[in-house]
Amino acid sequence: MNNYFLSRRRAECKVTRRSLGFTLIEAIVALVLIGGAGMALFSWLNSSIVALRRVEDANARSDATANIIEYMQAVNPMLNPEGRANFGNYQIEWKAEPMTAVVDGVSNPQSIGLYQLGLYQTKIGAEKADDPHWFDLQLELVGYKKVRTKQAPLK
Repeated sequence: MNNYFLSRRRAECKVTRRSLGFTLIEAIVALVLIGGAGMALFSWLNSSIVALRRVEDANARSDATANIIEYMQAVNPMLNPEGRANFGNYQIEWKAEPMTAVVDGVSNPQSIGLYQLGLYQTKIGAEKADDPHWFDLQLELVGYKKVRTKQAPLK
């Protein structure tokens, strides 16, 4: 009987010892699982931040393109074939080259107009302080120059 109580006592000690806490292997496995989940979370956050920056840059380029097109509508490439303009946080530089020969404008089918006209290929480069070659843009613009004065009609 004595052996029975001794073996029962040993079994109770083993059960108590196992239920007291984690073993070192269980703790390492738990840390590896938590670390893996944390790395996956940080990777997902990083890719989201990179995507957000790309979207912000695309929006900034889109706004800048709209501003540049609007500004260049007022530029006469025949009189100003090269130039620079500052838009605050970015600036542009353009250079226009003729695509066609300069022709006389027509005011009606029987008379020559007051202006000479030409079509120009305008290359525009946009730059920021942190990116000296932000993006490029090409526009086709009409250049004009007044070369005649209005004559009084013949009577």
